[in-house]
Amino acid sequence: MLRLSRAALLAVLPVELLLGVLLVSGVRLPAAATVAAEAAVALVLLAELATGRREFARARRRGEDRRAALRTTVRQLVPVQVRRILSFELAGAGALLLWTARRRNGVPPGAVAVPYAKEQFSTLLAFAFVMAVEAAGMEVLLLELDAPAGLRAVFLLLDGYSLLAVLALLAARVTRPHVVTAHELRVRSGVFVDLRIPRTLISSVRTSRRYDEQGLLSVEDGRCAVPVASQTNVTVELTGPVTVVRPLGRRTRAAAVRFFADAPAAAVEALRIPAPVTGRERP
Repeated sequence: MLRLSRAALLAVLPVELLLGVLLVSGVRLPAAATVAAEAAVALVLLAELATGRREFARARRRGEDRRAALRTTVRQLVPVQVRRILSFELAGAGALLLWTARRRNGVPPGAVAVPYAKEQFSTLLAFAFVMAVEAAGMEVLLLELDAPAGLRAVFLLLDGYSLLAVLALLAARVTRPHVVTAHELRVRSGVFVDLRIPRTLISSVRTSRRYDEQGLLSVEDGRCAVPVASQTNVTVELTGPVTVVRPLGRRTRAAAVRFFADAPAAAVEALRIPAPVTGRERP
């Protein structure tokens, strides 16, 4: 029942979104189609509520308090991939606020911040500018074509969201640097990767450049890479494996980590000399 509820929810949401876009755009749909779609959504929501109530009751019978039972219910109903995507959206919005306030996330007193945003900063900024120009051009084009106001609003909303997403990506890279503390190395890639490595597991660290890395994060033969623009320039060897959480929640293990830093020599030096602690470290 739980799997069926998840599948039904994931199937009906895109249909409901498409229906909303068509209606806002001024497209006239048959009344029967609209009623059938809304009825399907209502049935799915009722099934979700029934399943959620059952999972909540099970959690309570196991002795969990209401808050813990609610968290358990959400974890059961919502796939981990969806939860992580939603968390990325919230963290991206927070990164924009931090960037505006010129603050950083997760850099406690006494820690050494290791930036990695310089390599892509100008590219992402140029991309955001192009998207803003494209949004303005699309609005002018739709006005010339006498497009319905609803359709123009949909395109404006999509363009605005895309622009904010690019700015949030840039802000997250600026406000979430790698962090070296007396106790751990924290390797990050915006809001998508957050790998914590205890300093006690680090056996060696060196600068080592590679230009053929793939994706946001890759793990091959027990070696993890967190690149920027397909590059890494710092390699950390470990005495034992650490858990690596991929962006969509899958877990694996790695005994070596490569990552990119704007100043790799400074990153290596920070890892070779224990960072001073002047206050309590925040997570």
